[in-house]
Amino acid sequence: MPLPKTKLTQPALVESEPISDPPWWPGLLLSFVGAGLAIAINLAAPGVSAMLVAILLGAVLANLSAVSGAMMTLLRPGLAIASRRLLRVGVVLLGLQLVLGDILALGWPIVVGVAAIVGGTMAITMVLGRVLKVGATQTLLIAGGFSICGAAAVAGIDGVLAKRKDSEAATAVALVVAFGTVMIAVMPVLSGLLGLDARTAGIWTGASTHEVAQVVAAAGIIGPDALKVAVVVKLARVLMLAPVLALVSWRQRAASVVGTGTRPPLVPLFVVGFVAMVALRSFGVVPAPLVAAGQISQAWLLGAAMFALGTSVHWSVLKKAGRRPLVLAAAATAVVMVIGGAVALLGR
Repeated sequence: MPLPKTKLTQPALVESEPISDPPWWPGLLLSFVGAGLAIAINLAAPGVSAMLVAILLGAVLANLSAVSGAMMTLLRPGLAIASRRLLRVGVVLLGLQLVLGDILALGWPIVVGVAAIVGGTMAITMVLGRVLKVGATQTLLIAGGFSICGAAAVAGIDGVLAKRKDSEAATAVALVVAFGTVMIAVMPVLSGLLGLDARTAGIWTGASTHEVAQVVAAAGIIGPDALKVAVVVKLARVLMLAPVLALVSWRQRAASVVGTGTRPPLVPLFVVGFVAMVALRSFGVVPAPLVAAGQISQAWLLGAAMFALGTSVHWSVLKKAGRRPLVLAAAATAVVMVIGGAVALLGR
């Protein structure tokens, strides 16, 4: 007797639940914790740059063998926000530290000289980068950081680049802070050996030293008269951040039209914000407590951004970069010292 036919049923397809993206808050919270530690170390040892400490803390975390890939995946969304969006807000707040009247009081020879320092150092460094076969983006970040205002300039330029690597920005920040720290000892010694007066030594220090904090440290060793003029000259260099960022953005815009047909903004919004903050401070409409709060907020925001950038610095990446960025950084320091020295002598 034939067996009854049985209907074969296929197992029902079980719809898999969509994998949700990692939350943004763990990485962002960790970035602020890293910034807080860096600022605390800076308060305990003012000669140590908080931005460099933040970079190092992030790099240590990224290279710990105990930190798994799954943990870094969880942290990555917040770290990306910190390394891009927070740094742009920090650059905007940097504008509150600038007063146009103080800069113009230096006299037109120094003001024009500052433009020559920034433009000349960037141009020569870009040429040297090609000669040394350093990557174009890495060269641009080093050129901007060494010619304008250190880590803040690196962060600003990194913020307008369409194609960039966090490791290159972190390397540039580490180099600019390291060489600027050496300048704290070098500038007072050279000024003394050359017998420069306080004003000339101050102009040279402000025109050549990379970070604002390093300018304060170096010029403070020379004397209070040198310190006053050095800080103003340095702030004049910081002001050059706006036109440089606009130029880099314009170049990016032109390149993107050829490559992809898309156009980034001609002037990034955060650059407009930076200029607006300079104008508000210069017209005296920002009260002193708000300026102080802006300075504190800027330190936290840029510290968090530097920590996030530091997490992209892996030993293998630095080893791959080799000695060429280091040589380029040394050359850029020599260039800015020579041009800055010439401006200081002309502005006596």
